[in-house]
Amino acid sequence: MTPDRPFPPGSVVGILGGGQLGRMTAMAAAKLGYRCHVLSPDAGAPAAEVAVSATTAPYEDLESARNFAASVDVATFEFENVPLDTLAAVEELAPVRPSAEALRVSQDRAIEKAFINGLGIATAPWAEIRSADDFEAAAARTGSPAILKTARFGYDGKGQVRVDSPRLLAQAWRTVGEERAVLEGAVAFEREISVTVARGLEGETAAYVPVENLHRDGILRVTTAPAAISSALAGEAAGVAHRLAAGLDLFGLLTVEMFVTRAGDILVNEIAPRPHNSGHWTIDACAISQFEQLVRAVTGHSLGDPARHSNAVMTNLIGEEAKAWAAIAGEPGACLHLYGKTDIRPGRKMGHVTRLTPFQEPAASV
Repeated sequence: MTPDRPFPPGSVVGILGGGQLGRMTAMAAAKLGYRCHVLSPDAGAPAAEVAVSATTAPYEDLESARNFAASVDVATFEFENVPLDTLAAVEELAPVRPSAEALRVSQDRAIEKAFINGLGIATAPWAEIRSADDFEAAAARTGSPAILKTARFGYDGKGQVRVDSPRLLAQAWRTVGEERAVLEGAVAFEREISVTVARGLEGETAAYVPVENLHRDGILRVTTAPAAISSALAGEAAGVAHRLAAGLDLFGLLTVEMFVTRAGDILVNEIAPRPHNSGHWTIDACAISQFEQLVRAVTGHSLGDPARHSNAVMTNLIGEEAKAWAAIAGEPGACLHLYGKTDIRPGRKMGHVTRLTPFQEPAASV
Protein backbone atom coordinates (compact mmCIF):
# COMPACT_ATOMS: atom_id res chain seq x y z
CA MET A 1 0.00 0.00 0.00
CA THR A 2 1.02 3.62 -0.42
CA PRO A 3 0.92 6.14 2.44
CA ASP A 4 -2.12 7.92 0.97
CA ARG A 5 -4.14 4.75 0.52
CA PRO A 6 -5.42 3.16 3.75
CA PHE A 7 -6.24 -0.50 4.14
CA PRO A 8 -9.92 -0.93 3.24
CA PRO A 9 -12.60 -1.95 5.75
CA GLY A 10 -12.54 -5.68 6.35
CA SER A 11 -8.74 -5.75 6.57
CA VAL A 12 -7.22 -7.49 9.58
CA VAL A 13 -5.20 -5.64 12.20
CA GLY A 14 -2.97 -7.92 14.27
CA ILE A 15 -2.38 -7.04 17.90
CA LEU A 16 0.55 -8.51 19.81
CA GLY A 17 -0.64 -8.57 23.41
CA GLY A 18 -4.00 -9.37 24.89
CA GLY A 19 -4.47 -6.87 27.74
CA GLN A 20 -6.89 -4.00 28.14
CA LEU A 21 -4.93 -1.77 25.76
CA GLY A 22 -5.35 -4.38 23.04
CA ARG A 23 -9.02 -4.73 23.98
CA MET A 24 -9.72 -1.03 23.52
CA THR A 25 -7.65 -0.96 20.32
CA ALA A 26 -9.74 -3.81 18.89
CA MET A 27 -12.94 -1.97 19.78
CA ALA A 28 -11.68 1.18 18.04
CA ALA A 29 -10.65 -0.84 15.00
CA ALA A 30 -14.13 -2.32 14.73
CA LYS A 31 -15.54 1.21 14.61
CA LEU A 32 -13.55 1.76 11.41
CA GLY A 33 -14.65 -1.55 9.93
CA TYR A 34 -11.48 -3.52 10.67
CA ARG A 35 -11.21 -6.98 12.14
CA CYS A 36 -8.60 -7.83 14.75
CA HIS A 37 -6.51 -10.92 15.41
CA VAL A 38 -4.86 -11.08 18.84
CA LEU A 39 -1.69 -12.98 19.71
CA SER A 40 -1.29 -13.60 23.44
CA PRO A 41 -0.12 -16.37 25.77
CA ASP A 42 -3.25 -15.81 27.90
CA ALA A 43 -6.24 -17.94 26.90
CA GLY A 44 -8.52 -15.54 28.78
CA ALA A 45 -6.98 -12.37 27.37
CA PRO A 46 -9.32 -9.34 27.61
CA ALA A 47 -8.51 -8.34 24.02
CA ALA A 48 -9.40 -11.78 22.69
CA GLU A 49 -12.96 -11.37 23.99
CA VAL A 50 -13.65 -8.56 21.49
CA ALA A 51 -11.46 -9.70 18.57
CA VAL A 52 -12.58 -11.73 15.57
CA SER A 53 -9.81 -14.27 16.11
CA ALA A 54 -7.07 -15.06 18.61
CA THR A 55 -3.93 -17.14 18.73
CA THR A 56 -3.00 -18.42 22.17
CA ALA A 57 0.72 -19.16 22.25
CA PRO A 58 3.89 -18.01 24.02
CA TYR A 59 5.47 -15.00 22.36
CA GLU A 60 8.64 -17.06 21.93
CA ASP A 61 6.76 -19.53 19.66
CA LEU A 62 8.01 -18.19 16.32
CA GLU A 63 5.97 -20.64 14.24
CA SER A 64 2.76 -19.38 15.85
CA ALA A 65 3.95 -15.81 15.36
CA ARG A 66 4.48 -16.43 11.64
CA ASN A 67 1.07 -18.08 11.29
CA PHE A 68 -0.43 -15.08 13.06
CA ALA A 69 1.41 -12.70 10.72
CA ALA A 70 0.20 -14.58 7.64
CA SER A 71 -3.41 -13.92 8.69
CA VAL A 72 -3.15 -10.13 9.16
CA ASP A 73 -2.64 -7.12 6.91
CA VAL A 74 -0.75 -5.01 9.44
CA ALA A 75 0.34 -5.59 13.03
CA THR A 76 0.91 -3.48 16.11
CA PHE A 77 1.65 -4.18 19.78
CA GLU A 78 0.01 -3.14 23.02
CA PHE A 79 2.95 -3.50 25.41
CA GLU A 80 6.74 -3.37 25.28
CA ASN A 81 7.69 -6.84 26.45
CA VAL A 82 7.17 -8.61 23.12
CA PRO A 83 10.49 -10.31 22.22
CA LEU A 84 12.29 -8.62 19.34
CA ASP A 85 12.79 -12.00 17.63
CA THR A 86 9.01 -12.43 17.58
CA LEU A 87 8.51 -9.00 16.07
CA ALA A 88 11.14 -9.79 13.44
CA ALA A 89 9.30 -13.02 12.56
CA VAL A 90 6.05 -11.10 12.14
CA GLU A 91 7.76 -8.43 10.04
CA GLU A 92 8.78 -11.11 7.52
CA LEU A 93 5.12 -11.41 6.48
CA ALA A 94 3.32 -8.19 7.50
CA PRO A 95 4.24 -4.58 8.27
CA VAL A 96 4.61 -3.90 12.00
CA ARG A 97 3.85 -0.38 13.21
CA PRO A 98 5.52 1.02 15.24
CA SER A 99 8.70 -0.72 14.13
CA ALA A 100 10.95 -3.15 15.95
CA GLU A 101 13.45 -0.32 16.39
CA ALA A 102 10.96 1.77 18.38
CA LEU A 103 10.27 -1.27 20.53
CA ARG A 104 13.99 -1.96 21.03
CA VAL A 105 14.56 1.57 22.31
CA SER A 106 11.61 1.52 24.71
CA GLN A 107 12.32 -1.96 26.09
CA ASP A 108 15.57 -0.97 27.77
CA ARG A 109 15.85 2.02 30.10
CA ALA A 110 19.54 2.59 29.40
CA ILE A 111 19.04 2.55 25.62
CA GLU A 112 15.92 4.68 26.00
CA LYS A 113 17.61 7.39 28.07
CA ALA A 114 20.65 7.48 25.82
CA PHE A 115 18.34 7.90 22.82
CA ILE A 116 16.41 10.73 24.50
CA ASN A 117 19.59 12.56 25.53
CA GLY A 118 21.00 12.01 22.03
CA LEU A 119 18.17 14.17 20.66
CA GLY A 120 19.19 16.95 23.06
CA ILE A 121 16.22 16.29 25.37
CA ALA A 122 16.80 16.40 29.10
CA THR A 123 16.23 13.58 31.60
CA ALA A 124 17.11 13.17 35.25
CA PRO A 125 20.81 12.34 35.76
CA TRP A 126 21.30 8.62 35.30
CA ALA A 127 23.90 5.89 35.07
CA GLU A 128 23.85 2.29 33.95
CA ILE A 129 24.81 -0.39 36.47
CA ARG A 130 26.03 -3.77 35.24
CA SER A 131 27.97 -4.87 38.33
CA ALA A 132 28.97 -3.76 41.80
CA ASP A 133 32.01 -2.11 40.22
CA ASP A 134 29.68 0.58 38.85
CA PHE A 135 28.18 1.62 42.19
CA GLU A 136 30.57 4.41 43.14
CA ALA A 137 30.63 6.18 39.79
CA ALA A 138 26.86 5.82 39.35
CA ALA A 139 26.10 7.30 42.77
CA ALA A 140 28.47 10.17 42.11
CA ARG A 141 26.69 10.92 38.84
CA THR A 142 23.12 10.82 40.15
CA GLY A 143 23.51 12.05 43.71
CA SER A 144 21.13 11.04 46.52
CA PRO A 145 18.37 10.17 46.83
CA ALA A 146 18.09 8.07 43.67
CA ILE A 147 15.91 5.34 42.20
CA LEU A 148 17.38 2.02 41.09
CA LYS A 149 15.36 0.49 38.25
CA THR A 150 15.87 -2.73 36.34
CA ALA A 151 16.89 -1.92 32.78
CA ARG A 152 14.16 -4.17 31.40
CA PHE A 153 10.69 -5.52 32.24
CA GLY A 154 9.73 -3.13 35.04
CA TYR A 155 6.28 -1.52 35.03
CA ASP A 156 3.75 -0.09 37.51
CA GLY A 157 6.50 0.42 40.06
CA LYS A 158 7.86 -3.13 39.79
CA GLY A 159 11.63 -3.57 39.67
CA GLN A 160 12.26 -0.22 41.35
CA VAL A 161 13.89 0.61 44.69
CA ARG A 162 14.52 4.01 46.26
CA VAL A 163 18.12 4.53 47.37
CA ASP A 164 18.46 7.27 49.96
CA SER A 165 22.22 6.89 50.42
CA PRO A 166 25.07 5.39 48.35
CA ARG A 167 25.77 2.96 51.17
CA LEU A 168 22.32 1.39 50.54
CA LEU A 169 22.98 0.79 46.85
CA ALA A 170 24.35 -2.75 47.33
CA GLN A 171 21.20 -3.75 49.21
CA ALA A 172 18.97 -2.22 46.52
CA TRP A 173 20.97 -4.07 43.85
CA ARG A 174 20.26 -7.37 45.61
CA THR A 175 16.56 -6.46 45.85
CA VAL A 176 16.27 -6.13 42.06
CA GLY A 177 17.99 -9.48 41.62
CA GLU A 178 21.43 -8.08 40.71
CA GLU A 179 20.09 -7.49 37.21
CA ARG A 180 21.47 -4.85 34.87
CA ALA A 181 19.88 -1.63 36.04
CA VAL A 182 19.71 2.13 35.73
CA LEU A 183 20.26 4.46 38.66
CA GLU A 184 18.31 7.72 38.30
CA GLY A 185 18.61 10.82 40.41
CA ALA A 186 15.34 11.52 42.23
CA VAL A 187 13.69 14.61 40.76
CA ALA A 188 12.15 17.31 42.95
CA PHE A 189 9.19 17.75 40.64
CA GLU A 190 6.13 19.94 40.86
CA ARG A 191 3.96 17.59 38.83
CA GLU A 192 4.07 14.63 36.46
CA ILE A 193 2.63 15.10 33.00
CA SER A 194 2.39 13.12 29.78
CA VAL A 195 1.71 13.81 26.13
CA THR A 196 0.37 11.27 23.64
CA VAL A 197 1.24 11.96 20.00
CA ALA A 198 0.30 10.08 16.84
CA ARG A 199 2.49 9.98 13.74
CA GLY A 200 1.19 8.88 10.35
CA LEU A 201 2.88 7.23 7.39
CA GLU A 202 3.78 10.54 5.77
CA GLY A 203 5.29 11.93 8.97
CA GLU A 204 2.28 14.03 9.97
CA THR A 205 1.71 14.29 13.73
CA ALA A 206 -1.18 15.08 16.06
CA ALA A 207 -0.80 15.46 19.82
CA TYR A 208 -3.36 15.38 22.60
CA VAL A 209 -3.28 18.06 25.26
CA PRO A 210 -0.73 17.45 28.06
CA VAL A 211 -2.32 15.74 31.06
CA GLU A 212 -1.35 15.56 34.72
CA ASN A 213 -0.78 12.18 36.35
CA LEU A 214 -0.94 11.10 39.97
CA HIS A 215 0.78 7.85 40.92
CA ARG A 216 0.48 5.81 44.09
CA ASP A 217 2.78 2.86 44.84
CA GLY A 218 4.14 3.16 41.32
CA ILE A 219 0.70 2.73 39.70
CA LEU A 220 -1.14 5.48 37.86
CA ARG A 221 -4.22 6.37 39.87
CA VAL A 222 -5.63 9.57 38.36
CA THR A 223 -5.12 11.49 35.12
CA THR A 224 -6.48 15.02 34.78
CA ALA A 225 -6.95 16.57 31.34
CA PRO A 226 -5.69 19.16 30.78
CA ALA A 227 -2.67 19.53 33.05
CA ALA A 228 -2.62 22.69 35.14
CA ILE A 229 0.35 24.22 33.34
CA SER A 230 0.90 27.34 31.28
CA SER A 231 0.25 27.34 27.55
CA ALA A 232 3.96 27.92 26.98
CA LEU A 233 4.91 24.86 29.03
CA ALA A 234 2.18 22.80 27.32
CA GLY A 235 3.63 23.78 23.95
CA GLU A 236 7.11 22.81 25.08
CA ALA A 237 5.91 19.41 26.31
CA ALA A 238 4.09 18.75 23.03
CA GLY A 239 7.20 19.77 21.13
CA VAL A 240 9.26 17.21 23.04
CA ALA A 241 6.76 14.49 22.12
CA HIS A 242 6.81 15.47 18.44
CA ARG A 243 10.63 15.40 18.38
CA LEU A 244 10.78 11.96 19.97
CA ALA A 245 8.20 10.51 17.58
CA ALA A 246 10.13 11.88 14.61
CA GLY A 247 13.45 10.72 16.07
CA LEU A 248 12.11 7.18 16.31
CA ASP A 249 10.66 7.44 12.79
CA LEU A 250 7.57 6.07 14.48
CA PHE A 251 4.35 5.18 12.68
CA GLY A 252 1.69 4.80 15.35
CA LEU A 253 1.33 6.20 18.82
CA LEU A 254 3.86 7.45 21.37
CA THR A 255 3.27 8.56 24.95
CA VAL A 256 5.98 10.58 26.68
CA GLU A 257 5.97 10.76 30.48
CA MET A 258 7.65 13.88 31.86
CA PHE A 259 8.44 15.69 35.09
CA VAL A 260 7.86 19.41 35.50
CA THR A 261 10.47 20.58 37.98
CA ARG A 262 9.93 23.29 40.56
CA ALA A 263 12.11 25.52 38.39
CA GLY A 264 9.70 25.01 35.49
CA ASP A 265 11.92 22.72 33.45
CA ILE A 266 10.71 19.59 31.63
CA LEU A 267 12.55 16.28 32.07
CA VAL A 268 11.52 13.16 30.18
CA ASN A 269 10.98 10.11 32.38
CA GLU A 270 9.86 7.33 30.02
CA ILE A 271 8.44 6.75 26.55
CA ALA A 272 5.89 4.15 25.43
CA PRO A 273 5.30 3.48 21.69
CA ARG A 274 1.74 2.24 22.21
CA PRO A 275 -1.56 3.33 23.79
CA HIS A 276 -1.06 4.44 27.37
CA ASN A 277 -3.07 4.43 30.57
CA SER A 278 -2.82 8.21 30.79
CA GLY A 279 -4.63 8.49 27.44
CA HIS A 280 -7.77 6.57 28.42
CA TRP A 281 -9.67 9.82 28.99
CA THR A 282 -9.62 10.43 25.21
CA ILE A 283 -12.26 7.72 24.68
CA ASP A 284 -14.92 9.91 26.27
CA ALA A 285 -13.53 13.45 26.02
CA CYS A 286 -12.38 13.53 22.38
CA ALA A 287 -14.02 12.76 19.05
CA ILE A 288 -10.99 10.58 18.19
CA SER A 289 -9.61 8.44 21.01
CA GLN A 290 -5.96 7.45 21.34
CA PHE A 291 -7.00 3.93 20.27
CA GLU A 292 -8.70 5.06 17.07
CA GLN A 293 -5.74 7.33 16.40
CA LEU A 294 -3.41 4.32 16.64
CA VAL A 295 -5.56 2.33 14.22
CA ARG A 296 -5.69 5.26 11.82
CA ALA A 297 -1.92 5.67 11.92
CA VAL A 298 -1.00 2.02 11.36
CA THR A 299 -3.57 1.41 8.62
CA GLY A 300 -2.62 4.49 6.59
CA HIS A 301 -5.63 6.69 7.35
CA SER A 302 -5.30 10.39 7.87
CA LEU A 303 -4.97 11.23 11.55
CA GLY A 304 -8.02 12.46 13.44
CA ASP A 305 -8.38 15.76 15.27
CA PRO A 306 -7.04 15.25 18.84
CA ALA A 307 -8.97 18.22 20.25
CA ARG A 308 -11.10 17.56 23.32
CA HIS A 309 -14.73 18.55 23.67
CA SER A 310 -14.64 18.14 27.47
CA ASN A 311 -12.23 18.31 30.34
CA ALA A 312 -11.76 14.98 32.08
CA VAL A 313 -10.58 13.20 35.18
CA MET A 314 -9.78 9.53 34.62
CA THR A 315 -9.47 7.26 37.67
CA ASN A 316 -8.14 3.72 37.48
CA LEU A 317 -10.12 1.02 39.26
CA ILE A 318 -7.49 -1.08 41.02
CA GLY A 319 -8.24 -4.47 42.56
CA GLU A 320 -11.25 -4.41 44.86
CA GLU A 321 -12.22 -0.90 43.72
CA ALA A 322 -13.84 -2.48 40.67
CA LYS A 323 -16.51 -4.01 42.90
CA ALA A 324 -18.11 -0.55 43.03
CA TRP A 325 -18.97 -0.84 39.33
CA ALA A 326 -22.73 -0.72 39.83
CA ALA A 327 -22.60 2.49 41.86
CA ILE A 328 -20.24 4.08 39.34
CA ALA A 329 -22.48 3.03 36.44
CA GLY A 330 -25.37 4.86 38.12
CA GLU A 331 -23.39 8.04 38.72
CA PRO A 332 -24.46 10.93 36.43
CA GLY A 333 -21.66 11.95 34.10
CA ALA A 334 -19.45 8.97 34.89
CA CYS A 335 -18.15 6.91 31.95
CA LEU A 336 -17.37 3.39 33.18
CA HIS A 337 -15.00 1.02 31.36
CA LEU A 338 -14.43 -2.53 32.63
CA TYR A 339 -11.79 -4.78 31.11
CA GLY A 340 -13.48 -8.17 31.36
CA LYS A 341 -11.05 -9.49 33.98
CA THR A 342 -12.63 -11.93 36.41
CA ASP A 343 -9.66 -12.46 38.74
CA ILE A 344 -9.43 -9.51 41.14
CA ARG A 345 -5.93 -9.09 42.60
CA PRO A 346 -4.28 -6.28 44.57
CA GLY A 347 -2.63 -3.83 42.21
CA ARG A 348 -4.41 -5.20 39.12
CA LYS A 349 -6.08 -2.69 36.79
CA MET A 350 -9.68 -3.89 36.44
CA GLY A 351 -11.15 -0.87 34.69
CA HIS A 352 -11.35 2.88 34.79
CA VAL A 353 -13.92 5.64 35.10
CA THR A 354 -13.78 9.01 33.36
CA ARG A 355 -15.73 11.98 34.68
CA LEU A 356 -16.32 14.82 32.25
CA THR A 357 -16.87 18.54 32.70
CA PRO A 358 -17.72 21.05 29.95
CA PHE A 359 -14.86 22.67 28.07
CA GLN A 360 -14.95 25.86 26.05
CA GLU A 361 -12.07 27.57 24.28
CA PRO A 362 -11.07 30.78 26.08
CA ALA A 363 -12.57 33.87 24.51
CA ALA A 364 -10.17 35.79 22.28
CA SER A 365 -8.77 38.91 23.94
CA VAL A 366 -9.93 42.19 22.48
